[in-house]
Amino acid sequence: MATTIFTAKEYDPEKYRRRRQIILAIVSVVVIVAGLLYIFRYWPYEHRVDQFFTALENKDYKQGYAIWQNDSAWEQHPDRFKNYPYAEFYRDWGPGGDWGVITSHKIQGGATPKGGSSGVVVVVTINQRVEPARLWVEKKDKTLTWSPY
Repeated sequence: MATTIFTAKEYDPEKYRRRRQIILAIVSVVVIVAGLLYIFRYWPYEHRVDQFFTALENKDYKQGYAIWQNDSAWEQHPDRFKNYPYAEFYRDWGPGGDWGVITSHKIQGGATPKGGSSGVVVVVTINQRVEPARLWVEKKDKTLTWSPY
């Protein structure tokens, strides 16, 4: 039997109101999640730098070097890190380094340089100095180095 205007189902405003609410809720959740992902997009890199400075504050320079190189077993194959060996790292970040004994740090934030890049610059205030340190965190493997920016 064909449906005509005289045999159509009765309009149910409650059904359409619920449908509109569900759609609105889904769109709202998607927008909120997208906003949070955007706001916290540098968190993994900032967290990595935070771990590094926490190790240095605890005077665990070997752990700091492991974080810097992103290799917890670096002592088994130190020849891989000839460009920046542990002795040089200790001179830079140890008690006699430019920053002295690191007692405090505060992550200021992270940013990706314009033009798309392979890493993130994380700005850190060390020992409440005016001039912050800028570290580069490589996106692909989370190794640390000095920022070129």
